[in-house]
Amino acid sequence: MAAKKNKAEKSGRLPLGELRTLNADELRGKLAEGRRELMDARLKHAVAQLERTSEIRALRRQVARMMTVLNEKQQRA
Repeated sequence: MAAKKNKAEKSGRLPLGELRTLNADELRGKLAEGRRELMDARLKHAVAQLERTSEIRALRRQVARMMTVLNEKQQRA
């Protein structure tokens, strides 16, 4: 369990519990930041400068998590 937490901290990934504690505006900001990171990773991959290609998958999933939590918050409101 500790290994997963350390891995999440290194990648800059927020755990789901922390995402749920953010308000909608903060979550939108994090989502924009995540999308920007994903775009940068894709560009680096296209020009063969990305060392860890698994980073794209992790970023894509993180963006999806943020979108899911944001949609849940919007449906409750």
